[in-house]
Amino acid sequence: MSGRDGSSAQVAAPDDGADHDTRFFGQPWALAHVFGVEMWERFSFYGMQGILLIYMYYSVAEGGLGIDKAVATGIVGAYGGTVYLSTILGAWIADRMLGSERVLFFSAIVIMCGHIALAVLPGVAGLGVGLVLVALGSGGLKANATSVVGTLYAPGDPRRDAGFSLFYLGINLGAFFGPLITGLLQSSIGFHWGFGAAAVGMALGLVQYSFGRKSLPASSRTVPNPLPHSRYLLVGIIGVVGLLAIAALVLTGVIRADNLAGVVIVITLVAAIAYFAVILGSRQLDATERSRVAGFIPLFIVNVGFWSLYQQQFTVLTIYSDERLDRTFGSWEMPVSWINSINPIFVIVFSGVFAAIWSRLGSRQPSAPMKFSIGAIIMGGAFLLFLPWANGAANSTPLWAITGILLVFTIAELFISPPGLSVSTKLAPARFHTQMIALYFLSVSLGTSIAGWLAQFYDPTNEVPYFTILGFIAIGLGVALLLCVKPVLALMRGVR
Repeated sequence: MSGRDGSSAQVAAPDDGADHDTRFFGQPWALAHVFGVEMWERFSFYGMQGILLIYMYYSVAEGGLGIDKAVATGIVGAYGGTVYLSTILGAWIADRMLGSERVLFFSAIVIMCGHIALAVLPGVAGLGVGLVLVALGSGGLKANATSVVGTLYAPGDPRRDAGFSLFYLGINLGAFFGPLITGLLQSSIGFHWGFGAAAVGMALGLVQYSFGRKSLPASSRTVPNPLPHSRYLLVGIIGVVGLLAIAALVLTGVIRADNLAGVVIVITLVAAIAYFAVILGSRQLDATERSRVAGFIPLFIVNVGFWSLYQQQFTVLTIYSDERLDRTFGSWEMPVSWINSINPIFVIVFSGVFAAIWSRLGSRQPSAPMKFSIGAIIMGGAFLLFLPWANGAANSTPLWAITGILLVFTIAELFISPPGLSVSTKLAPARFHTQMIALYFLSVSLGTSIAGWLAQFYDPTNEVPYFTILGFIAIGLGVALLLCVKPVLALMRGVR
């Protein structure tokens, strides 16, 4: 028997602080606990997001809020961007005050409260309170769950990429079942029942994680760069002033529903530039660490482009599925949100295949820059695949066509997202471990916000320019990185 809970016959493992257990499909058993809470968090997150846009733009008579579609897509993009933007706050609290594992636990509680607010509070007030809580909680959970997974592996452990792919499988199990359950409840008995199901899912994840969190390695609770207690009051004051400033901007009309996506884009861009400047300018970094952070910049840019297209599953593709997709089977019409469960099916099927391929190839697998470039090119190609059905009539696009396009989405995703999570932990300086992962999620935040902003330019009567231009931009980004693989690898100093 091997593992952290093994008997006296356990073979001594290297004393490197990592988990050498192999009981969870060849990975550390502790991975199962993070796998579980992330799975249920994604169930609640994608379950809620699957019905969020239509909840906003459906009429009041249909159970919605009657918000203009362009404004609603912008809100969805801004909300999604804020989720990833708040990873900065979660990462900072982990690195300076509580450690990743504790932030993960408390964030799960905040998420559950947000879904409860969406389920029980009526109208725009419930929407606002719920989305703010879910965004803050999800941001805290995402970066820190990834960081905790990273603590399970020693530097150079060949299982790392496969472990992250397995972790990604948990994400997509939740993402698959969430929209199915919430969509079925929404279409049969109402939106708030769907939001309630998301709250129940997060509660299940919280209970499961509560029982398993003690078995995680001590390094998951380490505070890498503790904040002096004398500065806690100052941090609290800054936080209160920040909240008051946001409230003032909202009350004076500077921040409005119709410009929310643009505001989040600007904030995220400024935050990313500032974050890179702070890390690169830190005197605590040696030359190798500084070079590796610089090597992450091209990956960051390509990742923004990828997520700008990929996250349109929750903006343009939701509208497309509601109005243009043939969802009828006899007399039964499939709920709109079920389209969001197609991509996770493919991820569930192919994440294991990709994990096996990367494990089999070992050191011969493509480098991270190569994977990113291939993923961006494939993502651009997926948008070009919309063109044969462009400008069609209502309900004219067959379900098999969208299914095929989402398969291409998935292949692109598996070239970028799990390797992106993994390479961010490999390139992270010791003192900026979780914050480097937050930088990765900042690229997702920026891309997600741009996805919501771009949706305003989508015209169902003239789709060709939209899909063509965005498709070729993504392909161009991928080709540019492909041509720069060698210099980027040189900056990464031995990390692939």
